[in-house]
Amino acid sequence: MTQAQIPELSDITLALCASLILLVPLAAAGLALINAGLGRSRSAAHAMLGSLCVLAVTALTYFVCGWSWQGVAGGSAHSVTLAGKSWSWLGAEPFLFHGLSFGQPRAALIAWLQLFSVGIAALIPLGAGNDRWRLGASCASTAILAGLIYPMFAHWVWGGGWLAQLGVNQGWGFGCLDAGGAGVIQAVGGLSALAIAWILGPRHGKYSSDGMPSAIPGHNAVLVLLACFLTWLGWIGLNAGGSLLLLGLAPARVILVAINTTLSAAAAVLAVACITRVRFGRPDASLCANGWTGGLVSSSAACAFVSPAAAVFIGAIAGVLVTFCVEWLDARLRVDDPAGSISVHAVGGLWGLLSVAMFAQIPGDLVLNGVRAGYSNQWLAQLAGVVTLVGFVLPLTYALNLLLNRFSPQRVSSDGESHGLDLHELGAGAYPEFVLHREDFRPR
Repeated sequence: MTQAQIPELSDITLALCASLILLVPLAAAGLALINAGLGRSRSAAHAMLGSLCVLAVTALTYFVCGWSWQGVAGGSAHSVTLAGKSWSWLGAEPFLFHGLSFGQPRAALIAWLQLFSVGIAALIPLGAGNDRWRLGASCASTAILAGLIYPMFAHWVWGGGWLAQLGVNQGWGFGCLDAGGAGVIQAVGGLSALAIAWILGPRHGKYSSDGMPSAIPGHNAVLVLLACFLTWLGWIGLNAGGSLLLLGLAPARVILVAINTTLSAAAAVLAVACITRVRFGRPDASLCANGWTGGLVSSSAACAFVSPAAAVFIGAIAGVLVTFCVEWLDARLRVDDPAGSISVHAVGGLWGLLSVAMFAQIPGDLVLNGVRAGYSNQWLAQLAGVVTLVGFVLPLTYALNLLLNRFSPQRVSSDGESHGLDLHELGAGAYPEFVLHREDFRPR
């Protein structure tokens, strides 16, 4: 049994969805600026060009095969039968959007939204690879993410796949719910960032001989904080558009989604500001920016199903998690993540998935993933999504990128990192009037 197909859209809902999707690229612009601003100045142009190239690679790769593997609920899919029940594991749409009918606006809008969504997921690892990830290698890794990893997990949750079927086949609530992509977009991208950070290793000068981390601050806090405003608008479009198109919720819920998205981010940034004020004597700008984004990330899964009070709590917990995970990864595990991508997107996304089971209030007359009411055991479905991400998606992503690294090293040479990726790979710097870098004189 597959997930029931969601009814088509009215003209008013169609216009609303299109307007929301047009906001989503602002989230991509915000993440690109965060990645550039939290990296070194001598790699800033490389970070921005890398973001543009990654978005181009994701769009073309998803167009060629990603959409085929993801598909839509009720569409063609590869299935297996276990214990007398059919489980969908991969989409089976034609390549190159050939099976996409633009006379059916819901499917076409979903494809349009996903072109942006997979790009956002692919931007996340760039932050973890700041200052040392080759441009060509990042594009090759992105092709793997957009062509296989993302569409596969997106099918399982949004395309009528087996995680969505847990409600119908197993009685686990409504199946795994993820309105705006906390798991599908954010956690997939964040876990990819973890795999990349492991493979690349830390930047030169990040850790001393005794393993103590050195602070390498981002070069432009203004860009980073400006990006927070862009991500805010983009996330409203992402969360609201996903709720309408992928779950079939009523347009009136857009108001609740926008409120919850905003409140979650607000609670997260204030939580980080308070924690850093108490611990360090003053708020930390880069951590506050990470907290803001972490609040947006954590809101994505449950934004259409929780009360505003619950959204505040979800965001506050996300702010706490981001603050301490950044420190834990940096100091304890020696994972060098310049933009905090792992803490913000992987940890925040996983927390967002779990928050659905803890706080969601779903009306009894609402049908989700083919299930009406029967809202018991939802936590099992959400936990299944988390376990799948950590136990399958992360190892698969790491293995594929490690294999790629064997054929084409993903990290730049030592001299290339010292000179900066702008000069090494692009031949010109982002700020040619500034030629002296204090970090050049740190011992390696």
